[in-house]
Amino acid sequence: MNISQEEWWEKAQADSNAVILDVRTEDEWNRGIIPGAINIDIYKGQGFIYAVEELDKSRNYYVYCAAGARSAQACNIMNQLEIANTFNLIGGISQWDGPVVAPE
Repeated sequence: MNISQEEWWEKAQADSNAVILDVRTEDEWNRGIIPGAINIDIYKGQGFIYAVEELDKSRNYYVYCAAGARSAQACNIMNQLEIANTFNLIGGISQWDGPVVAPE
């Protein structure tokens, strides 16, 4: 489900069951993240599938990448792996007006 950044952030902040998922590469991740995000690089191929299969399927995943294309693809893959609630950030972090922090 593609949603605007305002709706994406409001939903993620109000959702006690939210997980913010960054699907960018490690280099991109190191340039700054949306606070609270975890990273699973979609370019890892089967490694991405294995990592997604380990996720809690009952959680709600707020997914982003650089521009919104990889995260949309990630949401589709996650839906196929029986994770029902995925929300794609339209425009990705490159169009993000919200907070960005250095990864820990």
